[in-house]
Amino acid sequence: MTTAVSATPRTSRPPRLSTTGPRRRAAAAVAYLVLALVAIAFLLPFGWLFLASVSDQASLKADVPHQLTLRNFADVLTGDNLHALANSLVLSLGAAVLTLVLAAPAAYPLSRYTRRFGRPILLGLLFATGLPITAILVPVYGLFVQLELLDSIPATTLFLTATGLPMAIWMMKNFMDEVPIALEEAAWVDGASGFRALLRIVLPLMLPGTTVVFTFTFALTWGNFFVPFILLVDPAKQPASVAIYQYFGLHGTASYGLLAAFSILYSLPVVVLYTLVQRVLGNAFALSGGVKG
Repeated sequence: MTTAVSATPRTSRPPRLSTTGPRRRAAAAVAYLVLALVAIAFLLPFGWLFLASVSDQASLKADVPHQLTLRNFADVLTGDNLHALANSLVLSLGAAVLTLVLAAPAAYPLSRYTRRFGRPILLGLLFATGLPITAILVPVYGLFVQLELLDSIPATTLFLTATGLPMAIWMMKNFMDEVPIALEEAAWVDGASGFRALLRIVLPLMLPGTTVVFTFTFALTWGNFFVPFILLVDPAKQPASVAIYQYFGLHGTASYGLLAAFSILYSLPVVVLYTLVQRVLGNAFALSGGVKG
């Protein structure tokens, strides 16, 4: 005997509308709006800088000049200002190169060897990166006076190198950790020394890291005002970061046209360096991907 079981019909639920798409679009719109506001906040000063540099009667107002002129650039490109830019290149390139030369061998044992004092050294380097340079500049000035190193560009370059070394060693160590140690072991089997493996294998593979450290040190030294202002007394030896101060007059007055023109010329080397570094980093990352594969 069979009993028929009546099946109750199931009510089909309406399809749930996905809100993921609209939410993502709303979040993206808010993000782009915030980025646009930040970009406008940064671009407005640059707009004034450009307009003031090509104006005969530049002021704090961002007015479009009636007649464009390059007289401000011609007045700025004098012998003293070009000499100041050359001093900035000497200080910045010297500090950047010396920092790389000293930071690479200092970071190598911290990256490749496990020692009991490795962590305290890293913590000490991290503490040194947060130490304000103004806190040590007074005793450094006294030391420079006693050693008769005041007004010396090489001595100032060495001091700038010393101030940038803690952060450079920390960054180099982190980049060096990403290089596989198996490549060095293969070089050691072939008879290469540790220093030769560092030069021929580790540093070429961490080209993005060394480029970042070089750019960071160069930009930090290029924009440093306080150290050369204190340690370099002779105006002929002062860099462009100090020479730009001459366009600020007394009682709040300033030559805005000359100041804007000199600021643009002063920013060009760093902008060019960042552009070149961007291309180098892109090629380096492509090469590193090929090595990993």
